[in-house]
Amino acid sequence: MKLLYKVLVFLVLCTCIAESADPLGDFCNKEAEISKGSKISANIDNLLPELVLKTPQTGFVTSFYGKGEDRVYGLSQCRGDVSTQDCSTCVQDAAKQIRKRCANEADARIWYDYCFLRYNNKSSFIGQVDTSYGIFYFNVDNVTDPETFNKELGALMDRIKAEAVEPKNDGLGKGETQLSEFSTLYALVQCTRDLSQIDCAQCLAIAIGNFPTFCSNRKGCRVLYSSCYVRYELYPFFFPLGSNNTMVSDHNLITVVKS
Repeated sequence: MKLLYKVLVFLVLCTCIAESADPLGDFCNKEAEISKGSKISANIDNLLPELVLKTPQTGFVTSFYGKGEDRVYGLSQCRGDVSTQDCSTCVQDAAKQIRKRCANEADARIWYDYCFLRYNNKSSFIGQVDTSYGIFYFNVDNVTDPETFNKELGALMDRIKAEAVEPKNDGLGKGETQLSEFSTLYALVQCTRDLSQIDCAQCLAIAIGNFPTFCSNRKGCRVLYSSCYVRYELYPFFFPLGSNNTMVSDHNLITVVKS
């Protein structure tokens, strides 16, 4: 697969607890263009409120709206550790922004830290591993002991990946490893809940397999696909927080988009 480096920008994220309304990324398929007054466009507008309403109830939903060739299929999922309120807020933001950013596309996706939403006029994406488009964030700083760090990172990823594929965990795995007296490694992985156990494991393996290419020896990394998400940091970023921890995101990051 040819790699197209479409975006390479530096981001400085402020230290905060509340989530920004800005998405981590989006994808508007220019090969699936539609007109604003089309039936498909109207069906998208009718589908999105249903996704917004139903997603917070369980953290995940697939649905459709319309008939025949104009039918539109949607999927929405929140990160498995966030509250119902944060899930609801995130999906509302996602539904608003995806229509602004992808107003003329029938195939669109948007990623936030707390949720993911997509729709398409083809149902084939539901239940299928999709790693055709990826977004990669990595910290500009390197770890001081790469050999030890990568060994511990690999062991932690193996553990939470095994956790994620267990049906009772709904595709979510998270954990932490003490690297030293003053340093802890945190990691989280998640698959969309429409995937089978085997497909979830496959997606996570592909995502984690990008670490040597995009995130080698980095202090933090995120890989976002349409079917799964992986992240590790040297600061706490998932819930629940420990009694001595606060949520921070004050690291310099580079983001790369691959398709």
